[in-house]
Amino acid sequence: MSAPQVITLSNVSKSFRIGSASVVAVKAVDLRIPQGQFISVLGPSGCGKSTLLRMLASLDEPTTGQVSVWGARPADLATRHQLGVAFQDHALLPWLTIAQNIAMPFRIAGRRIDHAHVAALIELVGLGGFAQARPSQLSGGMRQRASIARALALNPSLLLLDEPFGALDAVTRRHMNIELQRIWLEHKLTTVLVTHSVDEAVFLADRVIVMSGRPGEVIRDVTIDFPRPRAPDLMREPAFHALVDELTLCLSPGGEGQQH
Repeated sequence: MSAPQVITLSNVSKSFRIGSASVVAVKAVDLRIPQGQFISVLGPSGCGKSTLLRMLASLDEPTTGQVSVWGARPADLATRHQLGVAFQDHALLPWLTIAQNIAMPFRIAGRRIDHAHVAALIELVGLGGFAQARPSQLSGGMRQRASIARALALNPSLLLLDEPFGALDAVTRRHMNIELQRIWLEHKLTTVLVTHSVDEAVFLADRVIVMSGRPGEVIRDVTIDFPRPRAPDLMREPAFHALVDELTLCLSPGGEGQQH
């Protein structure tokens, strides 16, 4: 029995006004994402990847077409606090402890803080012993762990990640990829990750969606068949490199949509 569809995008386009001109950021995107799937979205800078994520997060509305999550408008899920979102800027409040930052969604939702759940999330993301630390006392990778924990605080039905590791150095970023896979395997939460890193996209995802340069259109939808859990050694295997090379070619000028 197939998993139910969580995300449906039907002929979705998004335009912005810049002065007197209209700029099309996303064009005619059709996409279906079933429950429990991890999706990576790749594309060149300015192709509308983040715009797509912002529409899923109810931060933007499509100009044409329809976006639905669990059959409802994204704004309805946001109102029910069922969307978990983490961006490249961790946006932790510097005057709060890590535990207080992770508990913030409870306060925003007007709910009693589940301190046991907050403590469990701190352990889940590998921040045991740092609950009372301030963000300034943590490394960039640790702050991003806290940001992901905060996104999971209210047990969302959908996790949206916009370049969460983009500001990290290569070694830390790879370690965070492994940690994110571990966290995802524990929850099997429907997840959409926007990233510029082809390696990251392939390592983490069940499917990689490749978008063209602006206006952003879906030009590839690739199923990733590597078994889970995926060890770092996978990144040295010829099959992994062949797939990364193929998707990188899609992103290069003149290479859109090419297949081997």
